Amino acid sequence: MCLIVLAYKVHPLYPLIVAANRDEFRSRPALAARFWEDAPMILAGRDQRAGGTWLGISQAGRFAALTNHRDLRRAPRSGPSRGALVLQALKRGIHADTPSMYDGFNLIHGPVDALRYHNNIEPTDTVLAPGIHGLSNAFLNTRWPKVEAARTAMQRIIGTAGTDLAEGLFAMLTNDAVAPDHALPDTGLPTTMERMLSSIFITGPDYGTRCSTVLLVGQNGEVYFEERSWPVGDRQVFTFNLLSRR
Repeated sequence: MCLIVLAYKVHPLYPLIVAANRDEFRSRPALAARFWEDAPMILAGRDQRAGGTWLGISQAGRFAALTNHRDLRRAPRSGPSRGALVLQALKRGIHADTPSMYDGFNLIHGPVDALRYHNNIEPTDTVLAPGIHGLSNAFLNTRWPKVEAARTAMQRIIGTAGTDLAEGLFAMLTNDAVAPDHALPDTGLPTTMERMLSSIFITGPDYGTRCSTVLLVGQNGEVYFEERSWPVGDRQVFTFNLLSRR
């Protein structure tokens, strides 16, 4: 993922609201969200190259989503795919001492009512406080233009009576406005690349937003999960109740 926005324990009906975009090379094969045949409690998309995922929820009530940490001045690590961490977090959780062999990552993970934020750069593993949080390819709530725009939109959408939450969040996730050059982050990329990556929805020909996901978890454990794949806009919609809340 390259953008995750959460309203965590702030909405009266949905203690967890997630809106997220997965940005990836368009040539990298992936399966749309589904319950996995070899892990039937897990609902997630699947990276067909490495076998992991970028965002998912389990019927047992665990959530996990990951972004890469982008800093081209930092020496890369040629470790395993970071998507394996999401799968591990969905199955059994991860530990604060997760091996540092992975390249830089941010991970939001845990039971839906006890989420944590983990990164392996500082490193950090902390309880996620109630609030509206944004995560792109820096640290949690780093004030990149796309993160600030998405957090502001999330606040407006969940605070407007009568709003169709899912449609409002998908409208936010497809905002392709780029940031002005003076506001661009400096991650070691050329300005032209930083500019292309600065929008919430990335439209590059070879790299861009591959899918958008909205997740709503209600007070009684009812789940609404919708994924829209781009550029065609195919929809995958799932509704179910968490087993731990029945």
